[in-house]
Amino acid sequence: MVVDDHPMWRDAVARDLAAAGFAVVATAGDGEQAVRRARAVGPDVLVLDLNLPAKPGVQVCKELVGANPALRVLVLSASGEHADVLEAVKSGATGYLLKSASTEELTDAVRRTAVGDPVFTPGLAGLVLGEYRRLASEPVPSAGAGEPKAPRLTDRETEVLRLVAKGLSYKQIAERLVISHRTVQNHVQNTLGKLQLHNRVELVRYAIERGLDEA
Repeated sequence: MVVDDHPMWRDAVARDLAAAGFAVVATAGDGEQAVRRARAVGPDVLVLDLNLPAKPGVQVCKELVGANPALRVLVLSASGEHADVLEAVKSGATGYLLKSASTEELTDAVRRTAVGDPVFTPGLAGLVLGEYRRLASEPVPSAGAGEPKAPRLTDRETEVLRLVAKGLSYKQIAERLVISHRTVQNHVQNTLGKLQLHNRVELVRYAIERGLDEA
């Protein structure tokens, strides 16, 4: 599904994605329309502009991902401002691409977003990881005596989690560990379930908080 308030741009993106073999199930021109239509058609990937009338893109992302954690959101924006990027990721976006990207870069980003890989315009990935590290360095309240212990991950799940925290894609992890792409996805989904997390963004933060990206 493609969401943008500029009709010509929205139609061009939808047309390019359809030509690349994607099924574009819906489009929307404002935030409220986007929420309604996304809930009705249930897209796998939402290509979302941030600057929308009626309801801002970050709010659209927050509402839809909150209701359906399996939804992947790729922000496609003219803004490369750090605050916009970080706000989008905190709202649940899987990736962030600038509108200066080529059609090939866009279609590749949608494919990668669909399988849960984080996709960022070059230069922005480091910004996001840096913010995770800053947040992870902040003191967190100690667990109370009555709180449950952290769930135990298998050695393989921990190994995959460590590579996710380092920023590797599922394909790169599969090649590094000599396992299939599907097996990597299964390990990530199992880990999300055990840790009661909703998406890869939360998973990366969890891993960095525990220093797994430096291991």
